[in-house]
Amino acid sequence: MRTGRRSVTAPLGSLLAPAGCLLAATPGLLIGQVQPILPLLTIGPLMAAAFLGLRRTFLVCCWTVLLALAAGLGASPHVTAGFAARWAGLLLGCGCSVYAARQRGRLRERLAEAREVARITQEAILRPLSRTLSGTHVSTRYHCASRESSVGGDLYDVAVTPYGLRVLVGDARGHGLDALRTAADTVTAFRELAYTAPDLTTIARALDARLSPRLAPEDFVTAVLVEFGPGEVRLVNCGHPAPLRSGQRLELLEPRVPALPLGLHPDPRQYRVRLQPGDRLLLYTDGLTDSRAPDGTPFALLSESALALSEPMPDAALHALYERLLAHVGGPPADDLALVLCQPTRVTAPVRVQETRNAHGRRDPTAGFSPT
Repeated sequence: MRTGRRSVTAPLGSLLAPAGCLLAATPGLLIGQVQPILPLLTIGPLMAAAFLGLRRTFLVCCWTVLLALAAGLGASPHVTAGFAARWAGLLLGCGCSVYAARQRGRLRERLAEAREVARITQEAILRPLSRTLSGTHVSTRYHCASRESSVGGDLYDVAVTPYGLRVLVGDARGHGLDALRTAADTVTAFRELAYTAPDLTTIARALDARLSPRLAPEDFVTAVLVEFGPGEVRLVNCGHPAPLRSGQRLELLEPRVPALPLGLHPDPRQYRVRLQPGDRLLLYTDGLTDSRAPDGTPFALLSESALALSEPMPDAALHALYERLLAHVGGPPADDLALVLCQPTRVTAPVRVQETRNAHGRRDPTAGFSPT
């Protein structure tokens, strides 16, 4: 967007700046008795400084000075004190325009370097993924609502740990730099904790302890933590939209006991869900569920996801889901959006010690979806 606009304004400025000078000098060139308004000729150099580079601005200034001399001498063959003063003012304006164009070029270079550094940093925070990790294929898609950034308050991260593949998806409250800073802090803390914490509840409590001192009283981070085990997935949900499992049936994996978001001192609880061959787990942020059509109709998560996730390839499924969201909204989503699709490529039966039993030693019929 910015590159295209620059490519249009540069040729336009190259035409308008000399044309503006010529138009201002026309009275002195055609009607010798009319003294040109020399300060008006600075329009050309100022336009050049605003739209063109240093070299073209300098050429426009030279053109302006020549027109001023021709118009002034055409009006009067004798150089008067008034003409000399106006001409000196014009020279000063041309010099200031050249200096402004030079400074503008330097600022543009520094801005381009800063944007490149920000882009690399943002990609380090949210690494695009489409690969198999520890027996699970992970595909991601991210949309930032801000035009000045490629990363917003939504976040995700993946870690291959001794405890299995662990995934984090979250959403920092707010927008702008504060939300971006909170998202970066959350991802950094997760990367430190994911490899050492024995379970997801420990990670959630540690994340809350680290984030709470840095958050304002009204700020928080919703998050869902996922850990893939043999034949099952373990989850901890802290105020985040429930993950969606697709397979033989489509269902939202909602916790029995909801927990508060991170930063509000939650009491997280882990729950397990059995996985069947071919099951997929969709993790997302509220940019998907809160999107509205122009008439206010909410996005139909279950029906639209069922159609999109029928695509055989994970990347194609995420692309289809995003395209359906764009068609529903009628344009890019107004909120940040993170999508993470996980599809285990190896699903084995869980070991017996992981089965949940009641106080009488009998197998719990809700073992496939039970808090621990």
